Amino acid sequence: MRAAAPATASLPSQAELDEYVSLAQELASRAATVTTRYFRTPVGVDTKSDASPVTVADREAEEAMREVLTSRVPEHAIYGEEYGHKPGSGRGADWTWVLDPIDGTKSFITGRPLFGTLIALAYRGRPVLGVLDQPVLRERWLGVAGRRTTKNGREISTRPCARVGDAYLFATTPHMFRGAEVAAFDRVRDASRVPQYGCDCYAYGVLAAGLADVVVEADLKPYDYLALVPIVQGAGGVITDWTGGELVLEEGGVGKAYQVAAAGDARTHQEVLALLDWREQ
Repeated sequence: MRAAAPATASLPSQAELDEYVSLAQELASRAATVTTRYFRTPVGVDTKSDASPVTVADREAEEAMREVLTSRVPEHAIYGEEYGHKPGSGRGADWTWVLDPIDGTKSFITGRPLFGTLIALAYRGRPVLGVLDQPVLRERWLGVAGRRTTKNGREISTRPCARVGDAYLFATTPHMFRGAEVAAFDRVRDASRVPQYGCDCYAYGVLAAGLADVVVEADLKPYDYLALVPIVQGAGGVITDWTGGELVLEEGGVGKAYQVAAAGDARTHQEVLALLDWREQ
């Protein structure tokens, strides 16, 4: 499904972004105090309406981030996985914070440090700032529109990979694909050099750091991918939907699921799209 945004949508100034970078870092640190406290401890696991698991750590981490945002930028909109959408007001309605307190809850509850906290800031629907924080490993990726992506403060970049046949491929699980998506993904998997599973958002971090080449996924919500857009792009990679469309926060798009294709090299990304051979559904 193509996520369309007005071509004339303007971007915020770098000065505005500087202000919100520090706020995003604070949000990540607040969430980390919660998630690290609960990691590898006995926590109750509930099942949400979509059959995905959720823990007290997910809920408390999002609550902690929302408290900061409500205090610091009360006019901004918030869209979080656990507590839904809060509309913005006035000029603040142009800004939406998109929060996933624990992306990879299954990894979290089984003791694997491959989950992450995702924080995105969208301006008029376009993601302009993204944080991927892995608090156990103390790794933090920061992507900002118009700037080079950093990991723990150091600039990073994707690596060259001219063809899918040389690519190390990630998807969270082969079970995330449904219907025609299965055959589409299988074409990419079969063409890739090494397919791997189980990293959730962390896969996009290693791609941005030049350690993997392709991520292909489906059934993602905006809080699963928006933060990753500026991170991948700022490292020199390409990330779109399966038709090559821009990934944005659509008006009224809360709750929709999307297919995502990311690659560190634009040549490989084009080959991935051709293999997916996806059409608007």
